[in-house]
Amino acid sequence: MIKKAEYLKSSASYEQCPKPDRPEYAFIGRSNVGKSSLINMLCNNQKLAKTSAAPGKTQLINHFNIESAAKEKAPVTKWYLVDLPGYGFAKVSQSSRRRWEQMIENYLRKRENLTQVFVLIDVRHKPQQVDIDFVNQLDKWEVPFTLVFTKADKEKPLAIERNVNAFLDVLRQTWQFLPQHFISSASNKAGREEILNFIQEKNATFLSE
Repeated sequence: MIKKAEYLKSSASYEQCPKPDRPEYAFIGRSNVGKSSLINMLCNNQKLAKTSAAPGKTQLINHFNIESAAKEKAPVTKWYLVDLPGYGFAKVSQSSRRRWEQMIENYLRKRENLTQVFVLIDVRHKPQQVDIDFVNQLDKWEVPFTLVFTKADKEKPLAIERNVNAFLDVLRQTWQFLPQHFISSASNKAGREEILNFIQEKNATFLSE
């Protein structure tokens, strides 16, 4: 249960990020995957992350301060939610693209309190190589991540199942263990409870270490 969600700061590099004193969860995906909408849905605040019809709007590492509790009168846990720039970038110059890529890579590999990365995949499409390449890269860097298939309200259940299985089948070709995944929709709040419960469990583990 989210008690408080507020924008904290935007950083151009991982060194500028807030003090790494609490668990941190980063959200990333291809441009136009519905990232801001998903973040707003999870936090129950439609104005928290800026949504845009133009892909590539997020260009910095955006930190949000979150306070949550397992239930109404349970102790409050503080954590960071991070909105990262997309990959498979919108129409930007080669130098801007490389700068973004370097910024994201440094953040993912060097941010010491990064607990989990949520990689967003548009469930309406067949497996996209750019998504496969990105999760393989995370695996190579040993960055813990979870898949979130977005926009589930825009497809029929059978099509969702087919596209999710197709994506996992591609990973099965080279992976021994598949990453955990959630199916979500920002408009009907599908997956919200499951994702927040998952974060709550990770927070408990982080704080007990």
